[in-house]
This record gives sequence, C-alpha cells and structure tokens, in this order.
Amino acid sequence: MSYNLLKGKRGIIFGALDENSIAWKTAERVHEEGGTFVLTNAPIAMRMGSINKLAEKTGSKVIPADATSIEDLEKLVAGAVEELGGKLDFVLHSIGMSINVRKGKHYTDQNYDWTQKGTDVSAMSFHKTMQVLYKQDAMNEWGSIVALTYMAAQRVFPDYNDMADNKAYLESIARSFGYFFGRDKKVRVNTISQSPTPTTAGQGVKGFDGFIAYAEKMSPLGNATAQDCADYTVSLFSDLTKKVTLQNLFHDGGFSNMGVSDAVMEAFVDKQEK
Repeated sequence: MSYNLLKGKRGIIFGALDENSIAWKTAERVHEEGGTFVLTNAPIAMRMGSINKLAEKTGSKVIPADATSIEDLEKLVAGAVEELGGKLDFVLHSIGMSINVRKGKHYTDQNYDWTQKGTDVSAMSFHKTMQVLYKQDAMNEWGSIVALTYMAAQRVFPDYNDMADNKAYLESIARSFGYFFGRDKKVRVNTISQSPTPTTAGQGVKGFDGFIAYAEKMSPLGNATAQDCADYTVSLFSDLTKKVTLQNLFHDGGFSNMGVSDAVMEAFVDKQEK
C-alpha cells in the first residue's frame, strides 16, 4: 500500500546488492511512495549483484562509487543532485564488510590490515559520506540520513567479530555528525538497529542461522524482516519524523528489551530434561 509519503523527495541509496538486501527492499518502497533516487555501490559489489535490474524497475540511475573514496563520493553526490534536479532529501547507508569474518579469523587473532579495511568500509565511509554531503550543502532542510546497524554494538555476539566494533563506531558517527548536521542544516541523522536479517552480507557470519532462530524466540513480535525495515526506513525519510535525530532506533520485534522469553526458557528446560 502506498501513501505518497515521499512524493517529490530525492535521495541516494547505498548498498543494494540483490533482492535479499535491505537497501534493495528500501529502494522498492521509496519508489512506491513517490521518491526518486540514485543507486550506488562499489564497482566490485555491482559485479557481484544485480543492481541494474533494480534501477530498471525503479527508473533510477546507477552511479558507481567506492564509499571509502572522497573523490568518488564527491562525484556521486554532485551527480545525484544533477541527475535528480535538486538537493537531496534522504540518504540510506547500507554498507558493511569484514574481511576477518569472511576469512574466518577469530576476534582474538585479527589481521589488522583487514580490520582497518572493514572499519573504513563499514563505518568511516558513513562519516565520509556525510562530510561530502555537508560540504557540498547537498541536503534540503529536514532531510533524513539513515544508516543500518546491529545491536552487537552494545552487547556481545561472539561470532559477529570486528563488525561489532564497526557498528559501535558507526552509531557514534551518527550522533556526532548528526549534531552538526542538525544544528547547521536542519538535517536529521539516525541509525536503525535491525533484527538479524538473512541478507547476503549477514549470512557470512558464523552461526547466523542460530542468531536468527534465537532472536525469533526471544522477540515478542518476532524478527523484523528486510521488508519491515524498508517500511521503517521510509517512515524516517518522511516528514512524519522531522524531529527524530541522533537516535539509534531498535527495530527488532522487542528483542533489545528482553531478558529471556518463555520460548527460550522452554527450549532450555526441554534440553536439560532430555
């Protein structure tokens, strides 16, 4: 169902890889709600995914950009403003990568070159993106910038590895840069702490199926899907949330406030009794 929440609004969506990605679902929902946007991803990710299919479906242009490169980001933002015919109203940062996770390096035995690369891609890229948007004065007043995170930034999930540190840094950047963006440009900046979601990136984490099953049993409303997250992101892009900023917003079916659930206790007791 469409409500025209984003009619006339323009933006950039980072990180749409394939139909499983939250950025992909968000792009579809933004299109349904009347928004126009430029899609972007790193050239290597574009070769792995099917972003051109999404661009055709939503009538969008794709501008490749390495989000760790200031030069690429400057070209992206200027190109988006030109392509869309004016300043931007929304930006979605949906980027994350850990070479340590991908290569099976334990948290206590990191390759720090890989760690640094992951931090640059997963968190520093958010600062770089906002710095370029800020310096180019590319955002309209009451615009909205959203990045996706996970609650491993606050709590221990052993196999989430250095991505937990990256997400903690990402959330800090959102607050710190969000202050200046709000004060100077009336732009809001938030992060969404999403349920574990079976995206291509998420499934690379060891024990991810266990994450999902456990969170489903813990959450009174069950896990939020990628489609649910797209709906929530649209609400944050809309004018209905104009005074929401500097927040890390848990979108997880209630998981973040749970100590234990009946379903988890029952599973534990059943296992003990066998």
